[in-house]
Order: sequence, then C-alpha cells, then structure tokens
Amino acid sequence: MTSGISRRARVLAAAVGTGVLVPLVAAATPAAAAAPAAVTCTSAKAGLAAKLKKDITAALATRKGTVAVGLYDRSTNTTCTLRASSAYDSASVVKVTVLATLLWDAKKTNRYLTDRENTLAKAMITKSDNAATSTLWKQLGMTKIKNFLKAAGMTQTKPGANGYWGLTQITVTDEQKLLKLLTAKNAVLSDNSRAYIVKLMGQVVSSQRWGTPYGVPSGVSVAVKNGWLQRSTNGWRVHSVGAFKGGGHDYVMTVLSHGNSTMNYGIATIQAVAKVIHKDLAAS
Repeated sequence: MTSGISRRARVLAAAVGTGVLVPLVAAATPAAAAAPAAVTCTSAKAGLAAKLKKDITAALATRKGTVAVGLYDRSTNTTCTLRASSAYDSASVVKVTVLATLLWDAKKTNRYLTDRENTLAKAMITKSDNAATSTLWKQLGMTKIKNFLKAAGMTQTKPGANGYWGLTQITVTDEQKLLKLLTAKNAVLSDNSRAYIVKLMGQVVSSQRWGTPYGVPSGVSVAVKNGWLQRSTNGWRVHSVGAFKGGGHDYVMTVLSHGNSTMNYGIATIQAVAKVIHKDLAAS
C-alpha cells in the first residue's frame, strides 16, 4: 500500500491513520497547470501561418493583461486566433455594431437614414461620441439589436443591459464576423451600408487612430474603431478593430485586452501585435 510513497508520507499516514493516505499523497503531487492560451494560424500561403504564429506569440511574450487576437486575410486565406471566444466588455468598439444595426433596420423598411441619424452616426464613429451612441442605442431598443446580432451570426455577443452599451460582451469571433460583413458582399448589410460604415471608420479623428493600424504599409487603406474603459476589476479594457486593403491584401483584425495597468499600456500591447501582422502580410 505504501510502495513508492516517501518515508515522510508513510510516517504521517501511520500517525493519523491510513484513511488520509490517499489525499495526503495526492496533495504532495501538484495538479498540472492549465495549458496557456496559444496563437493558432492557418494559411494557403506557404510559411505564412508559422511566421505569424511565431511573431504574434513573441509580441505578447512580455506583455501583461489578457489579450485576444483575430486576423483574417482574404487574399491568402489566412486566419489567426488567440482566445477567440473569451468575452470582454466592449467599451466603444460596440459602436460599429450599433451603426450596423441602424442601417440593417433601415434597409428592412426600405428607408435612408435621416439627417439626424447621419449626424449621430458620424459623431459616434469618428469621434467616439458617447451621447450620440446612447441616443441611437435607445432609439433602436434591445429587440432590434438582438435581431441584428442573430442575422449577423454574432451568437457570442451579449448586449449590455439597462442602457450600458459599453458593457456589451464581445468576442474576437464575433467582431471578426462583423468586420467580414463590412468588407465583402453579403445578405445582411447592403453594399451602400457597408461602404458608409467603412467610410466613417476611415474618418476617425487622428487622436483615436491608434491600435490595429499601427505599422500599416503605405498605400493600404485603413478603417478603425477603438474602445477603452477602466473598471475596478480587470483594470483597463483597451480594444481595436480594423479593416485594411491594399498591397495585394484584404484583411481584418481584432485585438481585445483587459488587465492593463493604464490605457497607454493596452495601446502598446495592441500595437505590438498589429505591427508584426502588417509586416508579415506585406512580406508575403
């Protein structure tokens, strides 16, 4: 019974009775640690997946916080993911979903946006105006927002309750689904709607153009929306979603993070990832 058990364990077991032998020995053997989340990449382009996996992993190696990454490049059929289904508080990244819902709903009733809606939409996306977002969120209501998410296949996104749109739960998987809808013909959003959203994301004020566009090669178009929010748990949430086209590539990228000590720390983490992605794709 005591074969292979240390002398100390035998002595302790004998002292308190063999009934505790099994838990005693089990306690002496630490449980295996959960495997850390790993970057996974696939690509039709030889060598590109391995290069991206190595470089994204290296970019995050010394960074604190919990980071989720999504990349999809149509041109090379390349996909990379890290923590694709982990949920994060959306902060202002959800504003793209709000605008997509507004346009989707307008299309259903075959109407154009009003001047007021256009003004609110532009402020919401280009300046990340919170009051404009709250107005549109309230106008749409939870039913329409949930119906859009269903139509878009964004099954992992949970809208924030009681008007708290910034606490909507988002994942890399769903943000990538949305970005793909914005950048290719589909049955959910009209071509005009897609062009309108991408145009506004291309007009974001310079002070908010950090994140996924960092290191983008010249001649590549940029559409971006960022989000940032500090809460008592998990520190700063800092997120960036972007769509990029040019240089022989057509790709979308999502980087979500929380547990950042400061907003700038989170930005630096996102930009470390973005830089190597742009570089590796440009070289492929």
